[in-house]
Amino acid sequence: MQTVQLRRYVMEPGRMADFLAWFPTLVPVREQYGFRLLFALVDDEHETFTWAVAHDGDQDEFRRVEAVYNDAPERARVFETFPACIAAKEIGFATSAV
Repeated sequence: MQTVQLRRYVMEPGRMADFLAWFPTLVPVREQYGFRLLFALVDDEHETFTWAVAHDGDQDEFRRVEAVYNDAPERARVFETFPACIAAKEIGFATSAV
């Protein structure tokens, strides 16, 4: 069993390039905690970035590991260079519709 979290960010106008330059530094840190990047997509017209990350186990396990990841020093180091360009975000768990 795996749990998938869908994350959608609306960027501040004109800031997508800053975010896209930073984002690849985050992925390896998530991977250290067992998360897998399923996809990452940009909608330039609406300045949105949508991505999905998966982890083995149920939602409770995902949340448990995510809490450890959120407190990790490796994550803190990556966020020292975060461009602070997200105007709004939606984050939730997703299941297959087909």
